Amino acid sequence: MSVATGFSKDADETKDQESVTLENGGSWPSKERILAAIPKECFERSLATSMMYMAISLSLTISCGVVGYLIPLSWAWIPAWIAYAAVTGTVAIGCWVVAHECGHRAFCRQNWIQDTVGFTLHSALLVPYFSWQRSHALHHARTNHLSDGETFVPYRMNTKKGEASAKWQSFIGDEAFGILNMIARLLFGWPAYLLTGASGGPARGVTNHFWPLQPFSAALFPGKWRAKVWISDIGVIAVLTALALWAYSAGSIVPVLVLYVGPYLVVNFWLVLYTWLHHTDVDVPHFENDEWSWVKGAFMSIDRPYGPVFDFLHHRIGSTHVAHHIDARVPHYHAKRATEALKAAFPDLYQYDPTPVPKALWRVATKCNVVSKAENGWKYVLEKSSDA
Repeated sequence: MSVATGFSKDADETKDQESVTLENGGSWPSKERILAAIPKECFERSLATSMMYMAISLSLTISCGVVGYLIPLSWAWIPAWIAYAAVTGTVAIGCWVVAHECGHRAFCRQNWIQDTVGFTLHSALLVPYFSWQRSHALHHARTNHLSDGETFVPYRMNTKKGEASAKWQSFIGDEAFGILNMIARLLFGWPAYLLTGASGGPARGVTNHFWPLQPFSAALFPGKWRAKVWISDIGVIAVLTALALWAYSAGSIVPVLVLYVGPYLVVNFWLVLYTWLHHTDVDVPHFENDEWSWVKGAFMSIDRPYGPVFDFLHHRIGSTHVAHHIDARVPHYHAKRATEALKAAFPDLYQYDPTPVPKALWRVATKCNVVSKAENGWKYVLEKSSDA
């Protein structure tokens, strides 16, 4: 994998005007220099273009739902329902990405339009829009920070949780650990994060995206964000109420389970997969306060190959993830051009891993558990070869 090397201690985000010398003789570019490398056209947000892509994702998702109504509700048709959930959830993640762009202000220039679209789409997928907008902004602001990061922050080997996790993997073996790790993260990881802040940075403690007060930590939602959490709850409660009324009118919960819950779980699978794989690998470090900088964190993102079908359905969120972390205001329809510009300007920092995604997932699930202090940041402890 093409990966940045020669990490050294440097200043915080507030001093990004200066380049910082790397141990390999190169230098970390300033934030201003990085942004200047992206063509100005890439920052142009077109309401018409964004609405077009939203309409495509929404119409494809609704079409899948219509097809689902034609599948008989019987045990004999379980394979068809599994296929329906896989296809519909895979298509619906496109709506998720559109809402995610609204939260980043990449959809259009009018914030009220972005919030209306984002709130509606995310609520339909049981995502608390404003709550997640806040936590996800922290994920971007402190990418791969060992204490202030948000989502997929690894345990350190010198902590009780880190030692326990490493011993558990050693006890059951890499294969069993990898399987259980994928099941836990891809199936339960998203609700666990929303409800408890699982995999979030230790600096904020146990958090809840639906309840910004005690007994949960309020550090994630200071000031005005607490009110926004309650607004987010209204959207999620409205959708849950609609689902309950649907089950009541149908006289059974089965239609809700097969037509909505199945695809919903697949949407969550994709969401966790993207977040996990695009900030984690055997040679991607995490950093403490004295080592971290915004530039380092942004370039710890990884682009991976998903192919034309998934790139189309998911608006290139996986194949242009580096550009997304450099500046999330770049709309997805300009992200490929921004990626090429960054790759040309910073070939030693841009990270792309050509490993097929299933193989990369297995490598990350089995090899990326806890981190230990290394010369350049904190890296994953590998007892065996990482050539998975």
